Amino acid sequence: MQIDIQARNFKLTDGLNTHINRRLGFALSNSDDYIQHIIVRLSDINGPRGGADKCCHIQVVLPGLPDVVIEDTESDLYVAIDRAADRAGRTVTRRIARKRDNSRAFRKHDMKTIVDTENVIGSN
Repeated sequence: MQIDIQARNFKLTDGLNTHINRRLGFALSNSDDYIQHIIVRLSDINGPRGGADKCCHIQVVLPGLPDVVIEDTESDLYVAIDRAADRAGRTVTRRIARKRDNSRAFRKHDMKTIVDTENVIGSN
């Protein structure tokens, strides 16, 4: 899983880097085979003024599916990362399951069409 981390308006520390990799590893480990890459953008919207202004933007690129984009804003950047990673994990899992279910239904429909066609041809 390739993770690109970008920090805007502040310096990215080793602790933040480790925390992001760990949280995304936990949240997305069951979907690792389907993920092309992940982009994480961290920003401090208000700068030194404080407040609920630490933003974590996660974009998960899935081949053949629309990107999963999650954004969370909190006063504590670690909380924003945790919440965004959890939501991204649930959303990616749901999207992959939906694609798998749709492809199964499509194959089942194709097999039914083949069987129906063979029955029509065989009865002539």
